[in-house]
Amino acid sequence: MTAAHPYPPGFVWGVATSAYQIEGAANEDGRGPSIWDIFSHTPGRTANGDTGDVACDHYHRWRDDVELIASLGVDAYRFSIAWPRVQPLGQGAWNEQGLAFYDRLVDALLARGIKPHATLYHWDLPQALQDQGGWQNRETAQRFADYAAQVARRLGDRLGSIATHNEPWCTATLGHLVGKFAPGIQDAQIAAQVSHHLLLSHGLALQAMRAVGTRAPLGIVLNQSSVTAATDSEADRQKAEREYALFVRWYMDPIFKGRYPTAPGVSVYPAVHDNDFKVIGQKLDFLGINYYTRIWASSEGLPPPKPHGESDMGWENWPQGLTELLVGLKRQYGELPPIYVTENGIACADRLEGGRVADAQRIEYMRSHLAALRAAMAEGVDVRGFFYWSLLDNFEWDSGYDKRFGLVHVDYASQRRTLKDSAHWYHGHIDAARAATLNAQRPAPALAGGL
Repeated sequence: MTAAHPYPPGFVWGVATSAYQIEGAANEDGRGPSIWDIFSHTPGRTANGDTGDVACDHYHRWRDDVELIASLGVDAYRFSIAWPRVQPLGQGAWNEQGLAFYDRLVDALLARGIKPHATLYHWDLPQALQDQGGWQNRETAQRFADYAAQVARRLGDRLGSIATHNEPWCTATLGHLVGKFAPGIQDAQIAAQVSHHLLLSHGLALQAMRAVGTRAPLGIVLNQSSVTAATDSEADRQKAEREYALFVRWYMDPIFKGRYPTAPGVSVYPAVHDNDFKVIGQKLDFLGINYYTRIWASSEGLPPPKPHGESDMGWENWPQGLTELLVGLKRQYGELPPIYVTENGIACADRLEGGRVADAQRIEYMRSHLAALRAAMAEGVDVRGFFYWSLLDNFEWDSGYDKRFGLVHVDYASQRRTLKDSAHWYHGHIDAARAATLNAQRPAPALAGGL
């Protein structure tokens, strides 16, 4: 791999969103309530009391948004399906209006030459299932498999891929240990059990989708980070080992090694039934990895140096961590399935001035992280695509509408979309990458007069 040929033929360029963050129409066309509807409407749970009731109004503006995606020159669009929109109670009757919405979206994307990549679960569990215990209840894993099979039957013949879960760590840890995400529980043992049921549901869903004959590649999306010990002290080294075990290995080891990891200070484990790891370890067609920043492990609370600055979320910009993470995974797990970077992006304090958003910080973040990605690929990591997070500014969970990750600025009052400078940069980078790949594939011209 050379500077003139940084990406392999067929490399997929995309953008990503999730249902609750952009769709709105929370109470329309038969959609049932999700845990995020209940959570965001609970006072004190989100910044400014913001909710996803309207968000980016994508449910009504999807045709324009498809054209917006096409204008970026990408190959693919990663979105999530709202479980309560297609099955309001999480079991039983299906909502045809909800299913038809995704039918129309998928067909419109394909008509514009854009491959649809669907995620089944991006945190919006039907509230009716939460009322029965949610992910604490082992039965929810089977309900998820039933839902997955129905989506595969309905859409699987037209999808570029199907991911079961997006970032199960967030569901388990932020939703059930820290409590800052829905459903807002704070219990270490519950969080561990939830993580196991999420992984179990993933395996059951893969089995169910393959049983109905879906042709779409199947996988899972995990948020991961490299980990840096702040010093060479034993305490910091052990903290780094523990953080990596809980953040990365906790989900990778069950899928690829059939067990949960051990590490200093890791003491809470879920109840596991016979054959659970066999189900969890179903073959993956791809592995999605979301990377934003590294984990800085300091037993004494020392802050990271942040030589590359930080995002509006307060997260350190650490592009080389993407290289460290991917190369480390190859070393630790051997031959993995093809990898897609399914999310990578930055929240900036963007301002729309004179019809333009000059987001130089986002452009530098993208440039440096794509360089880090190419470095990992040069080390032999099999990366097949990159999806920027996010297409649109949107509802950023407990941060409400205060944080903007999008390539496209959204004025929430008018719903007007404006391409940021970073959107134009991304389009240009994609065009240049494709040209470099094409040029590299052309045979060298013959020397005059031969040899």
